Formats: sequence, structure tokens, C-alpha cells
Amino acid sequence: MLDIILELEQFIEAGGFVMPPLLIVTMLLWYCLGYRFWILKRRGKFGPRELVRQGLRGVSTRPYDLVEEAAMAGAGLVKCRVRDLRRCLDSEFIRYEIEIMRFSPIINTVVIIAPLLGLLGTVNGMIETFNSLADMALFAQSGGIAGGISQALFTTQLGLVVAVPGLLFKSMLDRKQRRIQAELAQIKDLYCSAIHVK
Repeated sequence: MLDIILELEQFIEAGGFVMPPLLIVTMLLWYCLGYRFWILKRRGKFGPRELVRQGLRGVSTRPYDLVEEAAMAGAGLVKCRVRDLRRCLDSEFIRYEIEIMRFSPIINTVVIIAPLLGLLGTVNGMIETFNSLADMALFAQSGGIAGGISQALFTTQLGLVVAVPGLLFKSMLDRKQRRIQAELAQIKDLYCSAIHVK
């Protein structure tokens, strides 16, 4: 355990003062991505048409995901015979739409900030390198020329290692979000058209 702590301390020292914020941003990014993945995961086996059909027939099952929960909420509004169904469905579904977009702005911000933090570490490392060259200190307390170059490269690399996978995972989750938004819109349309047919 002590070895792990010492390695972590050396890891943070290698990147300089930029490392703690970069590590915090990394943990925040992966927490938000994990949360969004869990919320956007479709565990149910029925599509919007079948969910609406079951809702209109009064079939009540335990919802497995957000779309099924929204379909059940819509069925409850249909059974209550509310006056302006479309407006009521929009009001009811807004919480589901907010839920599927939760943490998206934070992820966007972190994906942008991580490489910039890496760049800040690069600038700091280059300043250290030039200070060592000016002092003719090849080996200084802070690492000298080699330490400055190492810090410059290390922080840039870590900033990109955080941002690139985060960007790829974010793109995948954004596609899932758009698909779920389309399913929610389809459920609202199907309930409204079913009421007009009756």
C-alpha cells in the first residue's frame, strides 16, 4: 500500500502543479460519463410502439429504463383523460429529457479543459527548462533541463490521454441521448394520435 502511495506521489511530482487539478478533472469526467452511461442504457426489450400499446391496454410492468418509465407515466395521463394531453405529456416528459442531458455540459467542459491544463503544464515545464539554461544548471533541485522537458511532455500527454477517450465516449453517449429523445417524442405522438382515433 505504501508503494502505491509513493508511486502516486512521484506521478504527481512529475507533472508539477498542474497534476492535482488534472487528476480531479479526470475523476469528474469519468464519474459523469459513468452516470450518463447508466442513465442512457436501454435495458427494456420493447420499442415505443409496443410500450404505448401496453400502456393503452393497462398492462403494468416494472420499468427497466427511463423510456419505459416515461411510457408508463404517459399511460397514467391517458387514463386520467386530461384535457390537453400534448401539453401534459410535454410537462411530464420534461423531467426525463432533463435527466438524459444531465452532466452533458460538464463533460463538454472537461473535455475542453483537460488539454488546456496539459498545455499549462507544458508552458510551466518549458519555463523551468529555460530558467535552467539561463542559470546553466543542468541538474537542479527541480530537475534542471531534463526535468523541465519531462514535465512539459508528461502534462501534455496526460491532458490528451484524459480528453481523447472522454471525447470518444461522449460522442457515443450523445448518439444514445438523441435516440432516446426520439423515442420519447415518438411515445408522446403515439399517445396523442391514439386519443384522437378513439
